[in-house]
Amino acid sequence: MNNDLIIGYDAKRAVANGTGLGSYSRTLINDLARYPISLRLYTPTEGRDDLRTQIHDRANVRFCYPHLPHSTFHLPHSYWRSHAIISDLKRDNIALYHGLSGELPVGISRSGIPSVVTIHDLIFLRHPEYYHFIDRQIYAWKFRRTVREATHIIAISECTRRDILHYAPDVDPARISVIYQSCAPKFSAGAVAGPVEALPADLRSCRYILNVGTIEARKNVLLAVKALEVSEVLPADLHLVIVGRHTSYTDNVQRYIRAHGLDSRVHILHGVSDAQLPALYAGAEAFVYPSRYEGFGIPIIEAISSGLPVVACTGSCLEEAGGPDTLYVAPDDPGAMAVAIRQVLKDAPGRDNRIVRSRTYIRRFEGNDVAGQVYQLYQKLLNLND
Repeated sequence: MNNDLIIGYDAKRAVANGTGLGSYSRTLINDLARYPISLRLYTPTEGRDDLRTQIHDRANVRFCYPHLPHSTFHLPHSYWRSHAIISDLKRDNIALYHGLSGELPVGISRSGIPSVVTIHDLIFLRHPEYYHFIDRQIYAWKFRRTVREATHIIAISECTRRDILHYAPDVDPARISVIYQSCAPKFSAGAVAGPVEALPADLRSCRYILNVGTIEARKNVLLAVKALEVSEVLPADLHLVIVGRHTSYTDNVQRYIRAHGLDSRVHILHGVSDAQLPALYAGAEAFVYPSRYEGFGIPIIEAISSGLPVVACTGSCLEEAGGPDTLYVAPDDPGAMAVAIRQVLKDAPGRDNRIVRSRTYIRRFEGNDVAGQVYQLYQKLLNLND
């Protein structure tokens, strides 16, 4: 293979989403750019400067935007991404198109262009209570159409693969490969030993545990807040730092914090910069991730890569992400969460060995290995050899 082989990517989330689907897209694109292929990143807009510039400037990486030189008609972005993009892919001699965020253009299977889609989770089917009715219907329709259209499907965990086969039983299991999500190198323990000045001022001298992720009901961070109240287990000087986007659930969490006098111990941060996040991981004693359901749980990998022990919840794929040396508790048991946190704080017996074993476990999620598996899948689908 060489750089004459052009692979197209749905890069909307790469330039628009700060975490989750965006992190997956940016990390995989950067890792794949080291291979002898040309990457064309299709996105309806330039998105956010701070996210777009996280994609490395390489000669074999190019952004592609809607282009209608012979018409004054303003093509809606959503229509271009889901329909009209196919003519652009043909014009650009795309050998294979990869939908990085669970979607493919309508009719790509008829276009003659092979396609891969990465499916991250099916939470809208597994836990519909977290979604509005109309959103559930749209997501479900897109999922069923996409798995029919795709030449091949990447599931980012065994849990997601099981869900795909459960909700789309007509899909041939041979069309699904489990290829895990990789962690950005900025979270490695050596890389994040950055200056304490990167931390908010009120956190520079306190001991804290960390949670990262959208602050929504499914993520269940209130369990970690309640664990702080178990005073006979956790020290009174231990703080909790919650990093994520605000939702209506955030208001519920804040009301609980005020009602229970935890204002001085719980810190909720929005809009954390790309420089601050690794520093927040580096300054923490432990990481808590009490989510009720995930397709994978990349913040667990980021935390372990940063040298932190982790406490998470049972019930989805988090055991798959964190491995046997992460501690897992039921998602409605603050007492068990408090006990587990106590077991991973500094000076707790076995903490250092737990960290070492966990970091060995997550080597399977390193970028080169993940990108290598995706690259090999491209070769297989295109019947090419090195």
